[in-house]
Amino acid sequence: MTTTIHFNLPISISESLHSEAEEQAKIAYIMTLLKHGEIGSGVAGKLLGISRLEVLELMAQYGVTIFPEQSREDLEQEVLETW
Repeated sequence: MTTTIHFNLPISISESLHSEAEEQAKIAYIMTLLKHGEIGSGVAGKLLGISRLEVLELMAQYGVTIFPEQSREDLEQEVLETW
């Protein structure tokens, strides 16, 4: 599944600022999915193109707990996705 989000801004911004804002929005979106258990940290890392350690650092910045409540099946699935 692909999700695309568009904003209509009433101001003109530079391309570099646009790129930075777009990347920050993507990170926030993925951290929100991670926080609510919709994806695991391995998937978050793949979507963001970063290491698992970098994902853990982002999780700390966004207040996302490292150990969400998970069923055994969910935890096993996350481990399988990572390998």
